[in-house]
Amino acid sequence: MNRIPVLIVGGGLVGLASSLFLARQGVPSLLVDRHPGVSIHGRARGINHRTMEIYRAYGIADAVEAAGKPFDAEAGVARCHTLAGEWEWIFDADEPRAWPDLTAGVFCMADQNSVEPILIEAARSSSATHRFNTELVSFDADTDGVTAVIEDRASGEREVWQADYLVAADGNRSPIRQRLGIARTGEATFMNSMNIVFRADLSAFLPRRALFWMIFNPGFAGGLVSTADPRRWQATVSYDPAVESEKDFTVERCVQLVRAAVGREDLAVEIEGVASWQQGVGVAERYRHGRIFLAGDSAHVWPPAGALGANTGVQDAHNLAWKLAAVIRGRAGDGLLDTYEAERRTLAAALAPMIVRHQQARMSGAPEPEEMDGKVQLLGQLYGADTVFADRLDLPARAGARAPHLWLDAAGVHDLFVDEFVLLCDSAEWVDAAAVQSVPVRAYRADHADGWAARYGHGAVLVRPDGYVAWRSSAPASATLLAQALSRALATPA
Repeated sequence: MNRIPVLIVGGGLVGLASSLFLARQGVPSLLVDRHPGVSIHGRARGINHRTMEIYRAYGIADAVEAAGKPFDAEAGVARCHTLAGEWEWIFDADEPRAWPDLTAGVFCMADQNSVEPILIEAARSSSATHRFNTELVSFDADTDGVTAVIEDRASGEREVWQADYLVAADGNRSPIRQRLGIARTGEATFMNSMNIVFRADLSAFLPRRALFWMIFNPGFAGGLVSTADPRRWQATVSYDPAVESEKDFTVERCVQLVRAAVGREDLAVEIEGVASWQQGVGVAERYRHGRIFLAGDSAHVWPPAGALGANTGVQDAHNLAWKLAAVIRGRAGDGLLDTYEAERRTLAAALAPMIVRHQQARMSGAPEPEEMDGKVQLLGQLYGADTVFADRLDLPARAGARAPHLWLDAAGVHDLFVDEFVLLCDSAEWVDAAAVQSVPVRAYRADHADGWAARYGHGAVLVRPDGYVAWRSSAPASATLLAQALSRALATPA
């Protein structure tokens, strides 16, 4: 029987990110995806500052930014009768893409189908294994692990694998979640949508490029986005799955829809692909089922407003990966894995209704809710606190909060947080205390950095591999105090 520490099901952004994060922490994984390869459909384009902060630490931010270069001129959301007509700007964003006082991560626009190959290459270079066109046929889980049967969809050949853990990144409909009988709270479907990928020259109708065009007329009601290819576009329309399906969206019908959206009956259009999806909301009642974990859309789904869908999923993977790695390497107790649900599900349950209200306002043209503060939602998330978001982002480091940003020469402090705990400190004695721990701790004297005193105070701050503060102390340096903090952070006996 084949064995692997972690089996990942689903090869979208969340599954691929999980593969990379585990590989860089020395944990082999096998990822299987039923699709033959990366989709041509551009999705999840907005990559927020926190995700880019994570990508920096894993060495792929430059490649992702390069993939997003075709979208550098895009900003705002427009609404119009046709693309060739007058536009109304309902969201004319002038927010800078860089927040240098808060993070080294810079907001980036890059299609999912451009980012996925970057994740694949980076993970494979760290010895992760990916198998596309391979489907999970069945699985059984017990207290010792997960036994899974996978099938090569081209040859029909089946293999049996034994994994210590399974990460379900298998999307909104998640067969794994359904098989486990995990319901979703607040579940509702707002719209069933059809994506139409097409080629056309729209340059004559674009005095300025938007992130998204909302187009409403008798022949078309939906949206339009660009892709990295200036002649490839994606239109999205709603449909009723009770009376029609993908096969009803013939080439002729799709061409007609595109022409109606643009407002030109003579436009030359080439249809490249059609795919359906649902716009809805729902948060899984639990994220853990023994040795199986839900991540990304299998755990939570909501409308695209705020670009918090795939980004939250990647951040789920970031939270989970270091915990799996710590347990698999014998450095942490099983209780550490329970904190994944406690931290990430609590966040999702708070975000879901806020994003729904945000999307409803955007679609209706009403003012967007003030409760959605992008900086707080991204960088002010709190774990284990009475509230899910901090009131302010200028507070000193505290347990359960993201470590405050510091510039360490050309690097951001979050560039340090990858595979081990980091002790940020202001004395050689704390460096010595870190060196004698039974669990690896990388000590870094950061007291030379601008903002150290205001953001970290005096003493030492222990930061988890995901960039969240585990503990801080202003007491004299003590290897014992640090050992106790590590024990609590890893759910091991003192």
